[in-house]
Formats: sequence, C-alpha cells, structure tokens
Amino acid sequence: MLRYGTGVLIGPRNFPLATLLINIIGSFIIGVVIAYSTRNESFAVNWKLFFATGICGGFTTFSALSFENLQLLQSGKYGLLVLYISASVLFGIGAVWTGYKIFEGI
Repeated sequence: MLRYGTGVLIGPRNFPLATLLINIIGSFIIGVVIAYSTRNESFAVNWKLFFATGICGGFTTFSALSFENLQLLQSGKYGLLVLYISASVLFGIGAVWTGYKIFEGI
C-alpha cells in the first residue's frame, strides 16, 4: 500500500520516477535498519527481518524496475534506459550507505 500510495502521489511521468524514488527510500531504510541492528543487540533478528525484508521488501520493487526498463527498451528510449538503470543502482547503493552511516552510531 505504501508503494501504491507513493506512486499515486508522484503521478505518471515519461520517466519511471515513482519506482526510482521508492527503491531509493527503501534502500535508505534498509541501511538504517542494518546499522541500528548492528549496534543494538537488543534489536532482535526477527525485528530486523520484519523491517528489512518485510516492510522494505514489500515497499521496494525489482519487478517493476525490470518491467519499466523493458518498456524503455521496447520503445527505443535507450538514453532513459541507461539513465534509469544507472540511477537505480548508484542512488540505491548510495542510499543504503547513507542510511547506514547516519544511524550507525545510534
């Protein structure tokens, strides 16, 4: 529901901005969860799995990313395809790292 709501809030675009932002936000949250669970032994493994796999896994979406890339490829929008793939990977990894670094000392 969070993913759908975010997509509706952002609205349709020529570029799949909603999925990109959703995946970046989810990556940031996973970084926060991993940093927090690493520093706090009282944070049970079950809670880590619930937030990282359950909430973030349900919020982010690799299948939508893959389908949207296929659509860009089929429509001949090669520049947007490369931009979308690059932004997804680079910003996703950057978001995990940022979330981890911000919250590793908490």
